[in-house]
Amino acid sequence: MSGRFSTDTAVEALGEGRYRTRIDPGWWIERGPNGGYVAALVLRAMSTEVDDPGRPARSLTVHYLRPPHEGDAEVAVRIERTGRTLSNVSARLEQDGRLLAVALGAFAQSRPGVAFLDAPPPPVPAPEEVVLLPEPPITIPMRARYESRFAVGPLPFSGAAEAETGGWIRLAPDEADGEVVDQHLLAAFTDAWIPAVFSKVVGRLGVPTVDLTIHFRNPGVVLPADRHCLARFHTRAAAEGFLEEDGEIWGPDGVLLAQSRQLAVVLDG
Repeated sequence: MSGRFSTDTAVEALGEGRYRTRIDPGWWIERGPNGGYVAALVLRAMSTEVDDPGRPARSLTVHYLRPPHEGDAEVAVRIERTGRTLSNVSARLEQDGRLLAVALGAFAQSRPGVAFLDAPPPPVPAPEEVVLLPEPPITIPMRARYESRFAVGPLPFSGAAEAETGGWIRLAPDEADGEVVDQHLLAAFTDAWIPAVFSKVVGRLGVPTVDLTIHFRNPGVVLPADRHCLARFHTRAAAEGFLEEDGEIWGPDGVLLAQSRQLAVVLDG
């Protein structure tokens, strides 16, 4: 039996690369659905079209044009090229005849070669030893989908010197049945934490995503949904109303699962 996340990112094949889906309000932030949820939904359609477990997603980039509303939508997927080991795929998320997001993905087999990791996870206490992320002053439905335990960086809205944040994340215990931590859930995780810039400011900001790129580093690793992953996000520059945010997500054993970078607009208040 599928859990809520799988149900809310499910796609139905219509033929010729088109997929029907439904945008669910349970993943809303302030003005529409969370960008990570949208990325996961689009990735689900792309993975279904590729239809090759030996060729998982290695890279996904999503550009967000306008927020969806609750209800039916369609994803149009096109395999632009398929080589011996790599497929290039594009997708367009549409609703009511309007283009909402465009995506590019690379799906590829594993290859032999040099392997190293110079980005180990930060030393943090175990999940049960750290507190839950503080609740925001306004209702954000997406927050109920996850259990987030703060373990990295300064507190939000503390005016700290660094824009860094992170901690342990997993689906909320009552959301985990029937789920696993795979590429689709990792895509959602990359945009599920509070923005890193919140630690550097003292008042609320809006930071809607312009584009989000995710690199899946060990796609063969699939975890039970009740296991925590460790996430860290940081912002190094903000200028002219835009900022970047880089992220890493590790499994509980320290395996790097995903890296992300997004560009976001900075909105006051």
